[in-house]
Amino acid sequence: MPRPFTLFTGQWADLPLEEVCRLAAEFGFDGLELACWGDHFEVDKALADPSYLAGRRALLEKYGLKCWAISNHLVGQAVCDNPIDERHQGILPARIWGDGEPEGVRRRAAAEIADTARAAAAFGVDTVVGFTGSSIWHLVAMFPPVPERMVERGYEDFAERWNPVLDVFDAEGVRFAHEVHPSEIAYDYWTTRRALEALDHRPAFGLNFDPSHFVWQDLDPVGFLYDFRDRIYHVDCKEARKRLDGRNGRLGSHL
Repeated sequence: MPRPFTLFTGQWADLPLEEVCRLAAEFGFDGLELACWGDHFEVDKALADPSYLAGRRALLEKYGLKCWAISNHLVGQAVCDNPIDERHQGILPARIWGDGEPEGVRRRAAAEIADTARAAAAFGVDTVVGFTGSSIWHLVAMFPPVPERMVERGYEDFAERWNPVLDVFDAEGVRFAHEVHPSEIAYDYWTTRRALEALDHRPAFGLNFDPSHFVWQDLDPVGFLYDFRDRIYHVDCKEARKRLDGRNGRLGSHL
């Protein structure tokens, strides 16, 4: 069959899932990439309530839609991030945030991503899309000067935290598709290579290709797609636009 076109529901999470289903069907999509926030796909309910997944399936079928991937970007962000602060409190479920103690947040986030693999398998879906977070993204400006060892520790931290999670993905027959994106452990071509090396290229970890994050970095999306063609497990199709007028720069600004 032709490749299915689905709507990622993350940007629609303020709407009930049934309303998103109705709109997606009207727009002509084949299905939904369900986000694990809003009421769209709740991992804890999927594992605790035997009727929950049947209800999600019935709702999709009502509108002639299917699901090939679910996404848990927000919780995945907290697995490796440093620092953990009020930004994370704003995007995480209260049960993951807990008392906000950073290491506790990271450990609960990792456990939730492992549970996301279990929920995806139970739902008949073999791809989970998401972020990894990064303990070294805050070093990206490279000043004060960053010793190479600090960067290496970041990839060691990534491997230590994600390998046990990926063991669950392997056990469940599910793959993780990391969205290469600024603020993550892999945000461009070279950091993607390094992240794959850190995990010894294990098949459970692949990539979600989204060219919009490459355009504004002046990276070649086509070259990336070709070189990592065996690791592209999912694709998000959106574009980016550059407005470089001498005042707007590559980094934008907080203002």
